[in-house]
Amino acid sequence: MPHRPDTDPRISNYVQLLLREIAATRAWSDDCSPLETVFFGGGTPSLVPPGFVSSILDALKSRFGMCDSPEVSIEMDPGTFDKEKMERLLELGVNRVSLGVQAFQEELLRACGRAHGLKDVYEAIEIVTDCSELQNWSMDLISSLPHQSQEMWEESLRCAISARPTHVSVYDLQVEQGTKFGHLYTPGEFPLPTEMQSADFYRTASRMLSGAGYSHYEISSYCKDRYECKHNLTYWLNRSFYGFGLGSASYINGMRFSRPRRLKEYEEWVQKLEDGLVVLHEDISVDTKDMSMDVVMLSLRTAKGLDLRGFAKCFGKSLARSLCQALRQYVESGHVVVMDDDRNTLSYPEFELKMSEDNDEMGNGVASIRLSDPDGFLLSNELISIAFGIISP
Repeated sequence: MPHRPDTDPRISNYVQLLLREIAATRAWSDDCSPLETVFFGGGTPSLVPPGFVSSILDALKSRFGMCDSPEVSIEMDPGTFDKEKMERLLELGVNRVSLGVQAFQEELLRACGRAHGLKDVYEAIEIVTDCSELQNWSMDLISSLPHQSQEMWEESLRCAISARPTHVSVYDLQVEQGTKFGHLYTPGEFPLPTEMQSADFYRTASRMLSGAGYSHYEISSYCKDRYECKHNLTYWLNRSFYGFGLGSASYINGMRFSRPRRLKEYEEWVQKLEDGLVVLHEDISVDTKDMSMDVVMLSLRTAKGLDLRGFAKCFGKSLARSLCQALRQYVESGHVVVMDDDRNTLSYPEFELKMSEDNDEMGNGVASIRLSDPDGFLLSNELISIAFGIISP
């Protein structure tokens, strides 16, 4: 495995461990379908020397195969790469970059603990946009940061739009207990924005990005036409995927499983995998309730929404009808949108009429439901919880 003598040994040791895990993992399908997407994420992948990225891609291709035109994405933080590294990664097969900008204000970058500054942000954007070979790149922004104002948020969105990425991901700051942020801040209390202010940030992003020609195709994701993140669509469509590395998760044949989050435990886990003592996936029964909840949760995060016909076929017409009944008041309020087979929106009276028809179908003409943008998406946690209560009372 090629690497420079000055490479941090922690990086080289970790990559070696990752390669061992890939080599010891068997393909989940008998037809050996080649990989369609690869995503280098978690931590700061752009700190990894390109030679190691090449070794990982070679290992994946050798073990699982790769389709003719795979989407190969890498998360890159400003200040961690130069033009030479960017061009080298593109030569190796990387064809999509996710740039972790987060904010366009120096004080907010410091407040959220980012290692890069505003100068690094603009330099990174220049590097990415100057690479003619790179046609597909995304920018990450974070809202609800400490001391963030509506004016600051609008400025960040304007700067993002002017950079012309093909994809924008907008995330609301999550403050978790036990973290540094959790010790410093309490959600909803100054200097963090109130819940109402955070909702306004979300609405502003939806309005400004949609107005700039971006499609709001998933609750946190916007893209130009045909530039959806194919890798993330794997998650939203509930398709199987491999995960490799510390703390990563896989979803195979309806089963989710994760690797240990601590390095020593992960090293031991890889050794057990090589020794045949870890069984990753088998032909075992999968809990139907868990599967149906996954489908509902992931589908309602997307603009396409939940295909009720397909859901009823997999999990029963009665359950599909019960979901619609439980969400009736939100259909009336406009937070849930009901569509027919041609994806035409049904009015609330039309929905009520079709649901009241006495037939064996799941509401004749009620084909799918989605959450409205932006207000339905803002209530997604509550609406999904209602659906979960119907599936597993």
